[in-house]
Amino acid sequence: MEQNLNLYQVFFEVANCRNFSIAAKKMYISQPAISKAIARLEENLDTLLFHRCSKGVTLTREGELLYHYVEQALHTLKAGEEQLQFSASQKVSHLSIGVSATLCKYILLPVLKSFLEENPNIKISIFCQSTYDTLALLQEGTIDIGLVGIPPLTDTEKNHPITYLPLKRIEDIFVATDSYLNSFQNGYREKMQDKENFLKGTLKGASFIMLNSENISRRHVDSFLAEHQIALENVIEVNNMDLAIEFARAGLGIACVISDFVDNDLKKGTLRELKLGHKIPRRQIGFAYPSRRPVMEAMDGLMQYCRGYFGDV
Repeated sequence: MEQNLNLYQVFFEVANCRNFSIAAKKMYISQPAISKAIARLEENLDTLLFHRCSKGVTLTREGELLYHYVEQALHTLKAGEEQLQFSASQKVSHLSIGVSATLCKYILLPVLKSFLEENPNIKISIFCQSTYDTLALLQEGTIDIGLVGIPPLTDTEKNHPITYLPLKRIEDIFVATDSYLNSFQNGYREKMQDKENFLKGTLKGASFIMLNSENISRRHVDSFLAEHQIALENVIEVNNMDLAIEFARAGLGIACVISDFVDNDLKKGTLRELKLGHKIPRRQIGFAYPSRRPVMEAMDGLMQYCRGYFGDV
């Protein structure tokens, strides 16, 4: 690959024409230039590529091997050029989005379906990882935009080169099945009246299903628990909220989840919310993008569409 691509183009034409003069005419260059290019390529590769004779040239075995790969390479380059020309003519835009698996399933996918139906010339790539990893990819320039849980902005982060567009408020709650709670203690509803000692005493020893400590949702809840001096003794860590919900449905413990994502379970009575006496503060999810990078038309279109979809925050 260190060779000049022009040499491979000359080699390809000579191999097809089997004659230096005909190849020169086809490429609108002189025959000496063709001969010099082939000689240079053979010297660089330390390989004889053509057998010369009075009627023209034929490929050596090494030349035939090289021809196979050069043909594929030139075909790929041509296909790439054609695709770029097609994209330009059709005004096709590409947008790469970073998002956690949970937010992708519950928030992004329902919006994308209708958005892409209205904007068929926008192509989307999804990169699934945690909010913090998404923010890192934004700073690296690997992705265009992220859908994230918006982190709290400390004084040192206010000048951070990331802009946030809030879309929706969410609330973290603790849920479990009635069977799990009833088997754990008697008189669950009566004991809940003792808000101060509910988690510290009544549910002492219960299993709590939490996202791992690197997750922004977990950090938000941990901050709330620390503020109220509540320590969870038996914690089962999982890496996504869907798994936490399934653990709770299976009666394996008390899961900390986003309320919107278990709305049907709460309505059906499959899961019950634990009233802690103090509500976990609501937080926001929204788009994040680099502050110093121009906002592409496709990206602005998606953000405005989502603002309309979710309404005022």
